[in-house]
Amino acid sequence: MNEQEGNVTSGKEPAGGNPPASTPTDSSPPPKLLDQLRAALRVRHYSRRTEETYYQWVKRYIYFHQVRHPAEMAEAEINAFLSHLAVKENVSPSTQNQALSALLFLYRHVLGKEIDNLGDVVRTRKQKRLPVVLVVDEVKAILAQLQGDKWLMVSLLYGTGMRLMECLRLRVQDVDFAQRQILIRDGKGGKDRRTVLPETLRAPLEDHLESVKKLHQKDLADGWGRVALPNALDKKYPNAPAEWRWQWVFPQENRWRNLKTGEQGRHHMHETLLQRAVREAVFRAGIVKRVGCHTFRHCFATHLLEAGYDIRTIQELLGHKDVSTTMIYTHVLNKGGQGVKSPIDAL
Repeated sequence: MNEQEGNVTSGKEPAGGNPPASTPTDSSPPPKLLDQLRAALRVRHYSRRTEETYYQWVKRYIYFHQVRHPAEMAEAEINAFLSHLAVKENVSPSTQNQALSALLFLYRHVLGKEIDNLGDVVRTRKQKRLPVVLVVDEVKAILAQLQGDKWLMVSLLYGTGMRLMECLRLRVQDVDFAQRQILIRDGKGGKDRRTVLPETLRAPLEDHLESVKKLHQKDLADGWGRVALPNALDKKYPNAPAEWRWQWVFPQENRWRNLKTGEQGRHHMHETLLQRAVREAVFRAGIVKRVGCHTFRHCFATHLLEAGYDIRTIQELLGHKDVSTTMIYTHVLNKGGQGVKSPIDAL
């Protein structure tokens, strides 16, 4: 945290959010508010992305109110901040809800204060937008512009319906060749689920894992080859981080080095590398639609519906909590203007 952030969080500390005041024998200062926020999120196993997002929203909220401590504010100040986002910054409904969730978490779990009626918050009008979906030939054209592990990853996004980070966080043991399925651990909402392993990707994925295994064996020979494990499992199983089954399916090309300890290791590939590869492939394929990595998940669901699969099955494969979320793809299937003959064609 920089000096300016330190000033933000070092004001009056809330009574409900801190440990007891330091005694003369305890010289350690109480944790700052934003540090408390991070700790509260981690103890509840929120993802690091959510942690960073909530952190930034709380900081923006504090600066919006001239660096006042949140313990000194309540419903009126939250209302003013959310209304400002809608009126002045014209944020989307999901962004405004995200900011509200961050502030409610702060007050409930850090400051120990329940927020009641927020009053007349100006809400951003929710717009119904259909997802961008490619036809099969467009998917083929994009895949033809990719190669190597990037081709394999995009093929998995389209062939399994995985989200981008779900694909990047796959570990070797999550791929079940015997049962032709992929186990997605700790997906959105902290849920595990299974999805199909496409038969056409079986051989390319096996070949890819062979090359990754050789890379892992080289790392072990160099004295490294350990990966981070979830939920502090490395403390319970000290040798597990070096085991093959825990390695990333798509590791970084180069090892990173801990400048303090000198240790080296590999994380999974960074998402920006695949996002850039997809963007360039779409450009080379001459497709003008707005296509990103998540587009292939939309294509997976829509093309399964076109093939006649049950929407409940697709819901489970996508990991949607409510089938109404999956129902949006039925609207994509509506022919709309495709089923109408324009009057000018009769001239």
